[in-house]
Amino acid sequence: MPNKKFIRQETSRYSKIGKNRKKLQRWRKPKGRDSKMRLKRKSYPATVSVGYSRARKEQGKVNGKLPILVHHVKDLEKITKDNVALLARVGAKKKLEIIKKAEEKKIQILNVKGDKK
Repeated sequence: MPNKKFIRQETSRYSKIGKNRKKLQRWRKPKGRDSKMRLKRKSYPATVSVGYSRARKEQGKVNGKLPILVHHVKDLEKITKDNVALLARVGAKKKLEIIKKAEEKKIQILNVKGDKK
């Protein structure tokens, strides 16, 4: 199960650690002496462990494609159909150039929000 959502112990109890607030639900390892979650008891939320890792072939991929970091317009030439672009931290002018060029070549960019095209 690669997309399993691991939740922090007692997130359903306190609002400050994520009750009704998904953004605040961060994973923390349960460490309490009497913690049932730490003991991996039945009917308690799952804890992070080795068995939940992705297959080696799928590690590092996003939607089955390997992301390539793009700093310049030239970097778009490296991208094949098995890759997607991931914009590095660049200025607004260069970012717009890269987006236009990627649109021409029909390359998907992962971290472009909204209607910058």
